[in-house]
Amino acid sequence: MIKKVCVFASSCDFLDKSYYKDAEELGKLISEEKMDMVYGGSCLGLMWACAKEVKNGGRQLIGVMPEKLKEMDVFSDYCDEFFVTPCMRSRKAKMDELSDAIIALPGGFGTLEELSEMIVQKQLGYNSKAIVLLNTNGFYDKLAKFFDEIIKQNFANKSAKGLYFIANTPQEAIEYLKSYNPESYSFSKEHIYLR
Repeated sequence: MIKKVCVFASSCDFLDKSYYKDAEELGKLISEEKMDMVYGGSCLGLMWACAKEVKNGGRQLIGVMPEKLKEMDVFSDYCDEFFVTPCMRSRKAKMDELSDAIIALPGGFGTLEELSEMIVQKQLGYNSKAIVLLNTNGFYDKLAKFFDEIIKQNFANKSAKGLYFIANTPQEAIEYLKSYNPESYSFSKEHIYLR
């Protein structure tokens, strides 16, 4: 059962309004499903748009932020728990430790890096968490095609397609989490090294 969802997302305040709308909707749905949210701890961008709705819905917010960003004073005072880490690597490890599932909203290089690490963690059998990409405005279409190309050219096994799910709406993302069975994911040498 999923109790804590880790949300990776942009911290930019200058995006098209549709991105914030989906982030807010996702936050509402997370709280309605009585899940808490683990996130980057920011008071900016899609991160905060989602987090404030989780908080407004009466659920817990757990922020995790590296020292350098904390010093920039971009953190939210509304977090129920807040962890400061020495660096981005330790931040990802803490977010992974605290959460049961991952949803990546549209974001920049940081979001892409966080998402990639979680996919590899699952690929190598370090966890069996649900990983969802919320594809607002087709944001992840080209990335999905690139992932397909990785598999097509045998840089990853065809089973890698099952490591993640692409949701076109917040509702699809939550429905996937609700139906996800971690035991359905199998890890083996064949899944990594054979075609």
